Amino acid sequence: MIKKCFFCQYKIEPDYKDVVNLEKFLSPRKKILGREKTGVCAKHQRKLTKAIKYARYLALIPYVFYQGIK
Repeated sequence: MIKKCFFCQYKIEPDYKDVVNLEKFLSPRKKILGREKTGVCAKHQRKLTKAIKYARYLALIPYVFYQGIK
């Protein structure tokens, strides 16, 4: 089963301001997921990575998930 790219399907581009959609492509520990897991095409994966990194730089998305000390 081939997944259609999320961004191609809805005809949108990854945007650093769209935090809700960007967080769909992050693991629970806030790491960027690969193309195999997300089903995003190569072109949009590159743009997605840039958008996530810029959103992190602007503090819209955390760099890591903080687990409190137990």
